[in-house]
Amino acid sequence: MMFEGFERKQLAVNGVTINLRHGGSGPPLLLLHGFPQTHVIWHKVADELAQRHTLVMPDLRGYGDSSKPRGAADHGNYSKRVMAQDMIAVMDALGFASFFLCGHDRGGRVAHRLALDHPRGVKKLMLIDISPTRTMYEQTNVAFATYYYHWFFLIQPAPLPETLIGNNAQFFLDYTLGGWGSKGAGFIDSEAMAEYSRCFCQPESIHGACEDYRASAGIDLEHDRDHETNKIACPTRVVWGAHGVVGRLFNPVADWAAKCALPVSGAELPAGHFIPDQAPQLLLKEMQEFFAD
Repeated sequence: MMFEGFERKQLAVNGVTINLRHGGSGPPLLLLHGFPQTHVIWHKVADELAQRHTLVMPDLRGYGDSSKPRGAADHGNYSKRVMAQDMIAVMDALGFASFFLCGHDRGGRVAHRLALDHPRGVKKLMLIDISPTRTMYEQTNVAFATYYYHWFFLIQPAPLPETLIGNNAQFFLDYTLGGWGSKGAGFIDSEAMAEYSRCFCQPESIHGACEDYRASAGIDLEHDRDHETNKIACPTRVVWGAHGVVGRLFNPVADWAAKCALPVSGAELPAGHFIPDQAPQLLLKEMQEFFAD
């Protein structure tokens, strides 16, 4: 069974309830999932990581079994700044003033903002299969808009995307998990897929995901522009999938080097976008080596 030996907890923080699992021993490591998944993405690496680290694996607001508030008019309650504040409050509640941090996809965007806004809390940062949000929007071309159509679909005003996705949420989920270089979703365990389906295929989750993207196309870009000279202060490593869109259309190491005060290292893995599910052992090796001290 997934996450055997890990404790499940729900914490009331920052005006929402955050669902999480935690366990292990050693320096704390906060793991943040992406769209359209939950903390379950870490199930293939959690047991081995927990031998060296105390893992904290939450569901972001809008996802999984965490709160899914209605979006504000400016989508600010789904800004990466607010979502990062959720995570800082979670770590404070668990007694961790500083920690290692790793985020995949949307979780990587929350991790980016967290590292900027709370630099004393983050000892090292790993980002999985993303370039910076602003960089990706500003370099949009036909190829990117085609592959990442959801960046432009999900930001449309409610209830358009919510209604269209909700008419066949399972199809949308299967199509998404099988895309972006993955060549089908067969690499996802049935138990994990059941959890992704249970959590995503409900109106509140679909709305939460849309709000996450609406914030990224608006208020998150404003925050990035307002703090353009602010740099990530901790050691940073980026890994990406050789068959994914980010590696084909962007230069992740160079893109993140422009946002960091220290040199950025990186590695390409033989996978699509959903690396924690698709290439867990290779990712585990990267994480163990980078978070070793």
